[in-house]
Amino acid sequence: MRPLTVPVLLMLSACSLTPVLDRPALPVPAALPVAAGAGTQDAAAEPEWRMPFGDRRLRTLIELALANNRDLRLATLNAETVQAQYGIQRAARLPAVDAAGSATRQRTAANAEASPAVPATVQTQYGLTVGLSAFEIDLFGRLRSLSDAALARYLASDQGRRSARIALIGAVADAHFAERLAQEQRQLAERTVADWQQSLDLARQLKERSQTSGLDVVQAEGQLATARVDLEARARAVAQARNALRLLVGAEPPADLPDALPLEDQAIMLRSPAGLPSELLLRRPDILQAEQTLIAANADIGAARAAFFPRLSLTTSLGYASPAMAGLFGADHGTWTFAPQITLPLFQGGRLEAELRLAELRKSAAVAEYERAIQIAFREVADGLAGQATFGRQIDAQARVVAAAERRAALSGQRYRAGVEGRLELLDSQRQLYAARQALLDLRREALGNAVALCKALGGAMEDGSAAPSLAAPSPGPVSPSNGG
Repeated sequence: MRPLTVPVLLMLSACSLTPVLDRPALPVPAALPVAAGAGTQDAAAEPEWRMPFGDRRLRTLIELALANNRDLRLATLNAETVQAQYGIQRAARLPAVDAAGSATRQRTAANAEASPAVPATVQTQYGLTVGLSAFEIDLFGRLRSLSDAALARYLASDQGRRSARIALIGAVADAHFAERLAQEQRQLAERTVADWQQSLDLARQLKERSQTSGLDVVQAEGQLATARVDLEARARAVAQARNALRLLVGAEPPADLPDALPLEDQAIMLRSPAGLPSELLLRRPDILQAEQTLIAANADIGAARAAFFPRLSLTTSLGYASPAMAGLFGADHGTWTFAPQITLPLFQGGRLEAELRLAELRKSAAVAEYERAIQIAFREVADGLAGQATFGRQIDAQARVVAAAERRAALSGQRYRAGVEGRLELLDSQRQLYAARQALLDLRREALGNAVALCKALGGAMEDGSAAPSLAAPSPGPVSPSNGG
């Protein structure tokens, strides 16, 4: 075999039947929606994942989760598995060179009946070969298409790992805020029980002085019992929220965690892309994952097309064979083999046509998934911006509701003690105050959840600085859900 034979055949394998992939047009408006009242400021660089959160306790929990969460660990292992599969597929495009050495010693029996008689003999044979075995010359790009598809699937799995990382950070933040909400709701319930216990004591004192009837005492007792029922529910919610947070972290949180900030003081730094091109969403890991899946499906079409054409494989070897080890590398003992083989599919019962049709259908499905991922991303960002523009004003309004309810409850208490109003007015004002305070806590929690969702929707605002560098142009100041951020 001539030394240049294999390189020439490898050069012939540059042909590819993979169709040209045209990225689908964005199925969303050209620009992201503008959130009314969202200010912007220049930023020099994207923050690291920990920067959006001002609570040191939350940042510590996120670090623990990134190190211990089992779902993230599985996502990382899955990405590494697909990477190994790509390495296997890529190796199929290169010739596998094997070296083999052999030694054979054989004795033949004597044959006394032969004429002349043949004595017993011992034969020895040594051999050393280097060669290729059934190496496919990729004339029509079948192996190249399969390798490209494997590479794209590896890149998709790596983007899936990034998506899992961002989702975990958001989930830990949500679970932390849920635990804070449950804790503050329990504290509110405890204060309410104490306040309503005082109200019951007052009703009993007035009853003893015959200033009120026993109905007021019964009403106060029922009100206090209701508050205690709610207190037990809040205590259960705290325990369940802590269990959920412990599961996400993947380990028992250390006892020396920093003190958590109250919901009112929590702040999340958001970089609002309001009014920027929708193409910025293409940097989100889930969209990049869908894009790589589309590229893999397109490469599968090239492999399916190439299956209709002949396959050329090559088996060859170079070596030496000699009956004596000392003369193995002699000039007269060289050996070589060259065995090309061509295979042409003649009748497959429609299998090849069905495989090509399947590959085309999978590409069409991948296009739909890619477009759907973009639409979902646009909706998530739009929802987050809508929340960013309205939650602050809603919280301010609810704070005024709480202030008004506090004044009403105070006045009702004074008028009840003076005998000007009955017990029903006091009960109604106290219940309204309790509900208003609960609603304010819920709104603060929802605003924080919206801020976390918007960070996730931006596709990396909570990860590292390389995740979405184009989003650093306009950025609002700190978003404080408690005061209208």
